[in-house]
Amino acid sequence: MSNDKDTQILSHAIRLAIPNKGRIAEPIRDLIEKSGLGIVENSDRSLIVKTRDPHVEILYARPIDIPEYVATGVADLGITGHDMVVERGSEIIELLNLGFGRATVVLAVPEKSTYKTVTDLEGKRVSTEFPAITRKYFKKNGVKPIIVPVGGACEATPHLGISDAIVDLSSSGTTLRQNRLEVIDKVLETSTFLIGNKQSCLSKKEKIDEVHLALESVINARGKCYLMMNVERSGLDQIKDIIPGLSGPTVMEVASRPDMVAVHVVVDAEKVYQLINKVKQAGARDILVMSIERLIH
Repeated sequence: MSNDKDTQILSHAIRLAIPNKGRIAEPIRDLIEKSGLGIVENSDRSLIVKTRDPHVEILYARPIDIPEYVATGVADLGITGHDMVVERGSEIIELLNLGFGRATVVLAVPEKSTYKTVTDLEGKRVSTEFPAITRKYFKKNGVKPIIVPVGGACEATPHLGISDAIVDLSSSGTTLRQNRLEVIDKVLETSTFLIGNKQSCLSKKEKIDEVHLALESVINARGKCYLMMNVERSGLDQIKDIIPGLSGPTVMEVASRPDMVAVHVVVDAEKVYQLINKVKQAGARDILVMSIERLIH
């Protein structure tokens, strides 16, 4: 028989739904690994797997299904695209923009087409994998096209005679150009979000906050480096002027050298190349650059 302590722990266990495949699946798994949760691959269940935290489990699902799984409580948390949330219209809370998987849902037509604006598509056929988003967009613009839902390869449908235009997801625009399509309007900006069940965010707040912080710390650390150096006290002000620290550099005593101090600071990784040369010229020595996996403000 379980005791009260076990029951309390179990009541705060959470399930996190993530994509089983697709363009954001691998970055999400990498995020979970770096957050410290990790995924235990040798589980005997293929759809639900364990993490290193015994009170957090992973549910693999289609990205489009994740918002509804979270809304109905099948999962307490989920990670999926903002476009999937809007398409399903599920009642969830968007907790954290993870910043990757950025893309735009666009309205595109064949190159050299006579259709130049959204109003030109009145009564025309528009194929899409996002029928709900598409209907909402055209309604907002006062246009009534014929929506043609498709399950994939949307960009090919105009050349196959299936549609006159498409509403599709585009990140770089390469696929559109390859299929001789041009964008005539932007429908929706999207990226990957951590989403939560409204009730779970209240009843399991402590555990959800813990997972939220773990994921956020990885996002915060992206593009950052930890820069350490020894500096003569007389040159400290010059070093401070050079370094654009996260909250200003941390200055510490050097036990063996009272005339020197140790300077530690978090900086943008893209600026390290120039910074190292500048601080070296200003008298810094023993310079060390380290990558950061997690950063908690």
